[in-house]
Amino acid sequence: MSTILIVDDDDQLRMSFARLLKEEGYDIRTAPTGEAGIKEIRQAVPDLLIMDVRLPKMDGLAAFGEIRKIDSTLPVIIMTAFGTTDTAIEATKLGAFDYILKPFDIPAMLALIRQALEAGRLMRSRVEMNVAPDTAVPDAIIGHSDVMQEVYKSIGRVAPTDATVLIRGASGTGKELVARAIYQHSERADKAFLVINCVAIPETLLESELFGYEKGAFTGASSRKVGKIEQTNRGTIFLDEIGDMPMSIQAKILRLIQERSIERLGGTHPISVDVRILAATNRNLEKLMDQERFREDLYYRLKVVTLNLPLLKERAKDIPLLCEYFLSLYSREMKIDNPGMTKEAMALVGKYSWPGNVRELSNSIKKALIFSSGYPIRPRDISNAISGVISGKSGRTDPVSTEGIEKVARQWVRKMLMGQIEEDAFSYLMDRFGSIVIGEALNLTEGNRSRAAKMLGMSRPTLQSRIEKYNLVFETLVTTSEITST
Repeated sequence: MSTILIVDDDDQLRMSFARLLKEEGYDIRTAPTGEAGIKEIRQAVPDLLIMDVRLPKMDGLAAFGEIRKIDSTLPVIIMTAFGTTDTAIEATKLGAFDYILKPFDIPAMLALIRQALEAGRLMRSRVEMNVAPDTAVPDAIIGHSDVMQEVYKSIGRVAPTDATVLIRGASGTGKELVARAIYQHSERADKAFLVINCVAIPETLLESELFGYEKGAFTGASSRKVGKIEQTNRGTIFLDEIGDMPMSIQAKILRLIQERSIERLGGTHPISVDVRILAATNRNLEKLMDQERFREDLYYRLKVVTLNLPLLKERAKDIPLLCEYFLSLYSREMKIDNPGMTKEAMALVGKYSWPGNVRELSNSIKKALIFSSGYPIRPRDISNAISGVISGKSGRTDPVSTEGIEKVARQWVRKMLMGQIEEDAFSYLMDRFGSIVIGEALNLTEGNRSRAAKMLGMSRPTLQSRIEKYNLVFETLVTTSEITST
């Protein structure tokens, strides 16, 4: 459970906000002044600090400065009224995660809190390399194979430098873990680390999210907004899926790398920034350049150092180690004894090609563990965990692969869109998929909502609200067959 400290001298707001966040499943501490907040942090550092910028005696900026001395990686969200926006912007430039205006929109604040907590987790959770598989640390790069030894050496060589790094590899090979390992072994490890997924943010928002904007830059820009790059000054930015970045923004990233400066949307003056760029992609950038969808000059600026991550099938000797690691990790998470795996099950795991790489293996071991009932994992547990992809006799794969499922899902979405299902088609479709995902999580956990919430990475109250929204009943849950039969 994440701990959040709220520092605000408004008693009513502080108490009502604390009550709201407790209902969301967070552990809440509060303080009415900057001095009291600093004292709380010295006693025990929370996972997130939410602080009003206007406080009695010691103002927000002064308190923020003292807090950075205690823990420079603590994510901080600044709350501000319209009259103190410039102060909040100054705090953001000094390293605050973000700021939000009072009175704030509750869904927007909850989304910002989730982002800040995730950013804090990525900075603080160490990525261990080449550890014993039974250590069960949450974030680890496991493998003794020759190709993985080269990966470890490359991380060690590049981390202490300020070089731009391009991490290449298929989905599920661990690109984000490698980026975090580079950051955590760098000279900037005590500064901010920010992950920007170039696919997850809509193109229309990505530019303002990265570079910020000036007041009046576009309709709705009622005040200046500092972008994520400026917020991360002196830190490290990880641009995930950079192969999908729009061409217009690629030009601005090129300028950032070459000139160490940016311009906010609507701005006329360059702003100096000092950030290290790590980037990752599973795309063929050379092919994208031929198609004029990726800038050649940016490509050469990014690949100062290139790390190529191997497919899981290229490091097959690591599979038993990875199985041991995931069994140890998930047994500890589920608070059960590690049941181990039979030789037959391990042999079956070795026969599969693992198109989803380490991520697919991780998910399959977790599912098999849930259904093992405390007994050593057997071949049928593995086979069921990867949805019948493996044949127990020959080890061949059948057509129900990850790619096949995605193709079916796309066909279903296309069919629904062409049928003009709703005015708000996007929300309708997302709700349908949401109900399927939550329904399957409840099926896998036999209706245990706490375990399902943990599996989905959400709080139990949030899961409960989604169950009510989708009108789900455990005995009649939606299943993936809906997609193929609709």
